Amino acid sequence: MNTKANQSGTTSMKASRRQFIRDLGVSAAAANFLLALPSLGWAASGSRKQRVVFVFSPNGVIPKHFWPENEGEHGELKRILAPLEPFKNQLLTLQGLDNRIKGDGDGHMRGIGCLLTGVELFPGDVQGGSDTPAGWSMGISIDQHLKNKLQADPSTRTRFGSLEFGVMVPDRADTWTRWSYAGPNQPVAPISDPYQMFNKLYGQKQNRAMLASVLDDLAEDFKKVESLVSPEDRHMLQQHVDMVRSIEVELQSEMQHAEKSDQAGHAVPELAPNVEIDNDNMPQLTRMQMELLVNSLASDFTRVATFQITNSVGNAKMRWLEIDEGHHSISHEPDSNEEAYEQLIQINTWYCEQIAYLAKRLAETPEPGGDGSMLDHTTVIWTNELGKGNSHTRNDIPFVMVGGGLGFQTGRAVKFNHAPHNRLLLSITEAMGHPEKSFGNPDFCGDGALTGLI
Repeated sequence: MNTKANQSGTTSMKASRRQFIRDLGVSAAAANFLLALPSLGWAASGSRKQRVVFVFSPNGVIPKHFWPENEGEHGELKRILAPLEPFKNQLLTLQGLDNRIKGDGDGHMRGIGCLLTGVELFPGDVQGGSDTPAGWSMGISIDQHLKNKLQADPSTRTRFGSLEFGVMVPDRADTWTRWSYAGPNQPVAPISDPYQMFNKLYGQKQNRAMLASVLDDLAEDFKKVESLVSPEDRHMLQQHVDMVRSIEVELQSEMQHAEKSDQAGHAVPELAPNVEIDNDNMPQLTRMQMELLVNSLASDFTRVATFQITNSVGNAKMRWLEIDEGHHSISHEPDSNEEAYEQLIQINTWYCEQIAYLAKRLAETPEPGGDGSMLDHTTVIWTNELGKGNSHTRNDIPFVMVGGGLGFQTGRAVKFNHAPHNRLLLSITEAMGHPEKSFGNPDFCGDGALTGLI
């Protein structure tokens, strides 16, 4: 069989289905529902899975070498986005989206803290730059919002709900280091150690079995002594037995879900041993985390993930690019500093290479059930806390999407006229089948989800 021709034909059929649905002029939520109908030929084996992965890199971009020159179908990609050339047909760039959230905190803090929440930061005592100090975000982030929605539905519930990956995110917990929030004042810490993430994903099976054994023994012990104690103590003992039984039921359900994931045909990945969590190992740590991420998605451990590379004001020294000064320090240099300007292009190109690698791994991994590749069902959203580093602007926040998970029309550049990024958050939750009237600060949601994405 000609695999390339077969994949091309599959992609073409999917594109025509998408076009048919778009021509109907329906919403993103309706489009994704219709695409899952067997009569439209999409869902040969049940409902179409949708996944979304949010990827963060810091300190803005160099707009001249990032944004496509014109709207419409992608021509030759600019230098920073060039690594995504193999995925140009599945690429969507959204320019002209502004993070309009104001209030407490400096530009970097509001940049990362409001990026996925779309709402202000609480007053606090974390001082940054020359602005007022601030605390955590006032609201839930879009990833955790989607997690809650998907977990509430048995048909979309997964083992973890969401996974939060990190690469060289500092151990400290402050507004510069968190972008995922379970709710107001509830930052979610990413896991930056791939061995710790591996243990979370695969190392708990044995622990669950051991705990089940302990609970069995405990229940037996309770039975042995119940006839020897007073009625009052027997009542108390029965309460403990009931508690143990409830834990056993919950544990059994979790183990069954884990076994179902393990039987999906995805081998447990092998990690290189003894890789230190160190600046100079960032490239290897990033790849290790991405392998774990792809395997987690393939095993249906989660359908929502965040992947945070360093942090707001991230100051990684990319010596593998022969750049010895920290990223954040370089980002403050004026454009007239030609050496710094060139280094920032190289740094952002490296970040884009990581996105391209993730897209490649998803594209070469067959979708469970045989419906194309995992990239066809996953949208990777690469973003940043700033539009440009040395100006600290939060206008033109980078939003680059790769993949077909959200059902948006890809292969093109779209430009908006300073639309609030809250509207994109609305578009994302709508595309995942859970439309909302507002997300984050309602003042920036009045026009609803963005138009022209389907």
